[in-house]
Amino acid sequence: MGQRTTASGPSASATAPDPASDATTAAPGTAGQAEKPRQVPKNASSTASRTSGSGHAERVFLVQTAFAELGGSAHGPGEIAEFTGLDDSVVYRILQSGIYQRIFERVDRGLYRLRTSAAQLAFTALDHRLDGAQTVLRDLREATDGGLVFLYMVAPFSGAQRQCVDMAVGDSDLAELGMTPRDVLSVTRSLRTGASGRTILAYLPEVLQQRVLAEPVPDQAGPGVYRDNGALVASLAEVRDLGHALGYEECMAGWNSCAAPIMWDGSIMGAVLLLKLKSVMPVAPDGVIEATKEAAAVLSRHGAARPSADQA
Repeated sequence: MGQRTTASGPSASATAPDPASDATTAAPGTAGQAEKPRQVPKNASSTASRTSGSGHAERVFLVQTAFAELGGSAHGPGEIAEFTGLDDSVVYRILQSGIYQRIFERVDRGLYRLRTSAAQLAFTALDHRLDGAQTVLRDLREATDGGLVFLYMVAPFSGAQRQCVDMAVGDSDLAELGMTPRDVLSVTRSLRTGASGRTILAYLPEVLQQRVLAEPVPDQAGPGVYRDNGALVASLAEVRDLGHALGYEECMAGWNSCAAPIMWDGSIMGAVLLLKLKSVMPVAPDGVIEATKEAAAVLSRHGAARPSADQA
């Protein structure tokens, strides 16, 4: 199954609270309390050297990011402050302002969550970014002598599952090949299962990885599925090191696979999967691996941020 390495967890770096706070009113229950050390998300940078305007914008983005990184449905200002390294009163003011801007909503006394308008922004960002995907998938099928090609994306209603959104299988009858709709839509939904599932899982935030690790292995999974969480985590580090994953009968007996990640603006969005019979492809040759990675790279470029006309 390949070499095993240990995946390292996200690191936290210390940052000083921003002295140029834009908040003049303390959050309820925080007045007069001593400042306590804050946990800072791994991608956060110090705001102390920022100008007033950019510093405020970065604080707003940190609060939004905290909801995604912390997981769960709702969080209080104190929890957000602890995670971001911001002052409680600053977080409280940002949350209150975000309610009026329809970014956050209060769900209970002292608890907030992202509004569904945040999801609408994500769907808008996805608009037109999959144009031409079918051509890319067909080209990969041709380059791999008739391999079955599938495009999986992170499921829009669950950040810890995947969904098959397109495929290039030629005239193949999936039922005759031993694949049922249940195989495509149920077994392969889990990120524990298959090369494409592990590829997506390798790049997800740790909070979502832990959710997947707590799930049971699907009953219909193939004999090669990772059942031990330690081995599964080690395989994720290997995926990140190599930029692809190889699967040996993980989803279904008799089928091997190769998958590569689709990254948009630094975030994992999905994976390209190449599937062939074990009798035809006992081990994925370099040509198959490179062709799969190139197809994923093309789809990654489709979704990458494009410079404006005056920057081009």
